[in-house]
Amino acid sequence: MAWEAPTARAVPAPPRAALTTWLGWGVLGAALVWSYHGTAADLGAVLGPEGLAQMTAYVRRLFPPDFSSALLREAAIGSAETFAISFLGTLLAVLIALILVFFASANLAFAGLLFEMERPAIRAARVLLYGGARGLLNLLRTVPEIVWAILFVFMVGLGPFPGVLALGVHTAGVLGKLFAEVLENVDPRPIEALQGTGARRLQVLAYGILPQVLPHFLSYTLYRWEVNIRVAAIMGFVGAGGLGQRIHIAISLFLEHQLLTLVLAIYALVTTVDALSAYLRRRLL
Repeated sequence: MAWEAPTARAVPAPPRAALTTWLGWGVLGAALVWSYHGTAADLGAVLGPEGLAQMTAYVRRLFPPDFSSALLREAAIGSAETFAISFLGTLLAVLIALILVFFASANLAFAGLLFEMERPAIRAARVLLYGGARGLLNLLRTVPEIVWAILFVFMVGLGPFPGVLALGVHTAGVLGKLFAEVLENVDPRPIEALQGTGARRLQVLAYGILPQVLPHFLSYTLYRWEVNIRVAAIMGFVGAGGLGQRIHIAISLFLEHQLLTLVLAIYALVTTVDALSAYLRRRLL
């Protein structure tokens, strides 16, 4: 009789691990039920005969889209404004993020690349700069873009410019956090080698840090631009120009045919920016 190797038996999970797993699923289920009731969600009303009939009737009112020359001209102007808002807002965000990120990175703030003296006053200044930069980045990204847009509309008036400022300050907080995480994970060996040869701080930054972080910075910037083109499309709902303002007017005046045309313009604009971003990513990264 041939010898057979004993089959491995499944080792039961420890009771504590199994209890933790079931507890996690229980908390998730409780959160789902609480959220469903807390938001007054009613899937029956949406998927029921009356809800489906109302949605179908509204979709029918959207067709055919209005392709009149006047509306196409307005859609083109709105698309150009939306593109400009997203582009300039992203550039402003990169500028603000680059100013703050070198103070918001722990390895730069506390490793001697920004400040070389070790006196107590300098150490305290490092802590204050790091905490202030981190706190400012948290504030910028905590406030949503639409809230920033409302604030800037009251500060500088209606038009695309408050949309640029709103996207710039919010995206600066997001990019600043991402850039800081990239800087905190750089390989320290090239930096130490440059410091060992007597390189100055700017030389260490130019030859030891930027070559490592620049591809990540570009990738995150292009991704946020793709996000911002979508956000810029709704800035007009609070008076910040672009396609969103024209969509708000079309909805308010029940101009469904024009609304569909403007929605198609948003789709075309977002698709174009996505393709452009993918092309730039292939060429630059």
